[in-house]
Amino acid sequence: MVAEWIVCLDKRPYDRTGEDLDIIYSRLKGVKAFEKFHPSLMRQICYYGYYEDLEAGVTLYRQGNIGTNWYAVLSGALEVYFSETGNQKESLSICTLGVGTAFGESVLDDSPRNATVVTCEYSELLRIEQKDFKILWDNNKQLMEGLLTPCTLPISISDLSGDRDTNIHWIAGQNITRMSSQNTSRKGKEGSNPIHPALPLVQTPSDKLARAGSILRTSILTRSPTLIRDRKLHLRTYRRCLVGSEMVDWLIQQSPISLIHSRTQAVGMWQSLLEEGVVVHVCWEHPFRDRELFYRFREDDEGNSTIPTTEDKREADEEFQEVLLMLVQMGPDAMMRMILRTPPLERSPDDLEIIYEELLHIKALAHLSTMVKRELASVLVFESHQNAGTVLFNQGDDGKSWYIILHGSVNVEIYGKGVVCTLHEGDDFGKLALVNDSPRAASIILREDNCQFLRVDKDDFNRILRDVEANTVRLKEHGRDVLVLEKIPTNRLKAAEGKPTHYKYSVMAGTPEKMLEHLLETRIDSHQDETDTFLEDFLLTHIVFMPSNQLCPALMEHYHSLMVLGTEQEKHDYMMNNKQRVLKLVWHWSVVAGHAFKEDATIMAFLETLYAAVEEDSKAYPLLLVELSNVERIVQFRETNVKASPSRGKTRHFMNSHHGNDYCASEGRAPMRKPIKASHENIFKVYCADHTYTTVRVPMDSTCSHIIHIASDKLCVGDDLVLCEVKSTGERIVLKESDICVTSNLSLNGKLFISSRDHIDALVSLPEQAGPKTSSIATFELMSSKEVAFQLTLFDWELFNCIHEYELVYHTFGRHRFGRITANLDMFIRRFNEVQFWVVSEMCLTPSINKRVLLLKKFIKIAAYCKDYQNMHSFFAIVMGLSNIAVSRLSQTWEKLPSKFRKMYADFETTMDPSRNHRVYRLAVAKLESPLIPFMPLLTKDMTFAHEGNKTFFDGLINFEKMHMIASTIRVIKYCRSEPFICEAPQPVKNVMEIQHFIRSLKVIDNQRMLTQMSHKLEPRR
Repeated sequence: MVAEWIVCLDKRPYDRTGEDLDIIYSRLKGVKAFEKFHPSLMRQICYYGYYEDLEAGVTLYRQGNIGTNWYAVLSGALEVYFSETGNQKESLSICTLGVGTAFGESVLDDSPRNATVVTCEYSELLRIEQKDFKILWDNNKQLMEGLLTPCTLPISISDLSGDRDTNIHWIAGQNITRMSSQNTSRKGKEGSNPIHPALPLVQTPSDKLARAGSILRTSILTRSPTLIRDRKLHLRTYRRCLVGSEMVDWLIQQSPISLIHSRTQAVGMWQSLLEEGVVVHVCWEHPFRDRELFYRFREDDEGNSTIPTTEDKREADEEFQEVLLMLVQMGPDAMMRMILRTPPLERSPDDLEIIYEELLHIKALAHLSTMVKRELASVLVFESHQNAGTVLFNQGDDGKSWYIILHGSVNVEIYGKGVVCTLHEGDDFGKLALVNDSPRAASIILREDNCQFLRVDKDDFNRILRDVEANTVRLKEHGRDVLVLEKIPTNRLKAAEGKPTHYKYSVMAGTPEKMLEHLLETRIDSHQDETDTFLEDFLLTHIVFMPSNQLCPALMEHYHSLMVLGTEQEKHDYMMNNKQRVLKLVWHWSVVAGHAFKEDATIMAFLETLYAAVEEDSKAYPLLLVELSNVERIVQFRETNVKASPSRGKTRHFMNSHHGNDYCASEGRAPMRKPIKASHENIFKVYCADHTYTTVRVPMDSTCSHIIHIASDKLCVGDDLVLCEVKSTGERIVLKESDICVTSNLSLNGKLFISSRDHIDALVSLPEQAGPKTSSIATFELMSSKEVAFQLTLFDWELFNCIHEYELVYHTFGRHRFGRITANLDMFIRRFNEVQFWVVSEMCLTPSINKRVLLLKKFIKIAAYCKDYQNMHSFFAIVMGLSNIAVSRLSQTWEKLPSKFRKMYADFETTMDPSRNHRVYRLAVAKLESPLIPFMPLLTKDMTFAHEGNKTFFDGLINFEKMHMIASTIRVIKYCRSEPFICEAPQPVKNVMEIQHFIRSLKVIDNQRMLTQMSHKLEPRR
């Protein structure tokens, strides 16, 4: 049976009805050869075109013939032959024309054909006669000029004997229009226009998205059949289509409340299908919008509509939730790509903000200022290439663009050396040629299929450099920069819309002293803008560049500073302003730094000096009495604290005992969690090679060398001693003598050993380090899942609340640099590992498959309750434990898990998806309100990313852009704890104390190899 669209094309143009043209348009708009054609031009092609099919071996035309038709390949392939002499026997095959290739525009100037074209296989072509093609050209010259460029280039046979890509490029330039990355050439075009956002990124949908589209279409036809129907608009009928806003409504109605939180999220899910051509706009003019626009599923658009069978409906019901979970995961990235594919001038302020937030997590851009990132958001272009092996640009080419890899990887090749390196997601290339205005130093070749890039073109790149310099103010002293400020709008939305707005100056870099001076002059007296975080950022990060032993004297100097020249009134005002600003800053400092401020001996000595000076000055200047009372409150708080803690130095922490990592106990008090301080007593065991040991009692901030000295005296061992951690795996790690607070950094079952440097190999782990031998399921299965989650959350909150924000800075920059401990942060991260391995241990210690299934269900329920309690720390730990290879490979156990729990776990995995820097998790957490317990390893990763991706100093100045990034992460922790943890406890159970003790003293196996072996014994490979 002949397809309907072919029947329509066989009619003469003047016999074709409006419905015929709609049918032809529906078929042709999916052809890659026409993907860049304007819809109005496409309509005219539908009017003038004819269908032609040819068997293999048919000569379409010969070299030297006068052209009479223009062609586009709809299916099949054609071989192109060229002869320098015109003798057909000497013809050389130079390329093959595949689907999506258009050729034959020499009909415009009646020039002879430059080559012979022969079908390789059965082929379908769209043909437009010469007179009609000339009409098309004359009426649509502007639309067609960039797509069809007829030219006649002289060539020689020697040119055709070289690289095949060169031949293809030649023939494409002469009489063949290259319309798709899928046709003859693999040479990319640097700086090429991005694919229109309404068009798919790939020629054929992936299997999983094609299946997803089929499931959704079947579900719509089953549950809401009237959504897909013929619709009329402006006297035209659009067959088998849906309305965008109705599609969003339906998706929200059909999904669980916890899955889709907004209409924007639903739009992203549909856009992920449109990106691969599973769903299309009826005129291929719009990406997916939550509007009264018409869309079709792929099969309806191609005229291959089918009615779902009973079996199709059953499968759709079973797979529907899994499809939604997958699309929820893919939606944010699809939305991002849709925005990036929108022309820069058409992006809204909200679009620019979304792009900017994405740029914050790209390592290649980490060193750039906020202003530069915001400028980049307005000019970045999305570019994608489907095929591995595509050459993006060649060594020696002129540099036209700077690229950042969004997805995929590329090889960097240099002539004579081959591949010198491989660049991956987040890396950038091509900037050097733009900066130096020099040729490309290497070739860039796609290493895998479907690579995606962010591109900045040369003109935009140069403009941003100029604008940044124009908006940068540099203050100099003695010929050197001492402060670098950046002019930024106070209202970014107005600025983005071109409306007038006020500007402010943000600190980019400076010397510590000059930044302090700028802070006192501009941030203390003025009304604080909520978006201006300079004051708080300075106080949160000053320990990096201006520790208290430098900051305190500098503040005293500002407090006593006087004006040399000026009237008496001016001198008085200057003096009073300085004193009041310093006192206000000290008050802000005490609030931001918290107990770390009050426990710093240098600061306390400074406060006493300052208090005495203010007390004396207030006699002459009564205006200082208000500030004096603030200083007095801080000093009195300190004195009260000291008096209330007479045994302050006697708080004990059993860091290395059997139950010692659960909580600290103050003498004479019930067990409770208190922040661990440097002066607290640390009690732990140090072992010898023969497993004899001594108990050591030292302050928390003791160095390894101090521990070695005490332990060696007690154990009477030799000289040249080292302190070594021996893990349960047998691995030995020699600690540095300068390391402090080493017990908080031990692995879960790690122990400290002392040994001579020559006998480290003799150290072996203790039998008890192997962990438990039996599962605790007999006790654990009787515990309420909700109560277990509640107790996990309570304990996590205690640990989390003990962390001081400065500990993240010490952890990131190195404790040795500050001589400060990070024990509270270490314990919280250690707890994550403990819960994770607890899950794996319990699963691998349970021999009965039925018991393992019950255990699996219980852990999934506990994870769900932790998520409800906003305890993302334990939630991630449990789910990562279940995804551990020792558990995930237990296929027989997972197969017995009810579908309800499988779907819950799939939902958890979606939240945990690490792609795009845990984008799904970040979006979910952004919607939560305080109090909440964050996934701490991700925050420490953000700190490390900011630290390692940016220099702390450049040209002798502090890089304060880096300090802004560090402080931004610290603010996340402050926000999470900004409200007290008040949570409704579960229904009372008899064994609450038992559950509490169990949760705070978990016993685990932390040897991954042992766990994997145990897993294989439970369920051997099939």
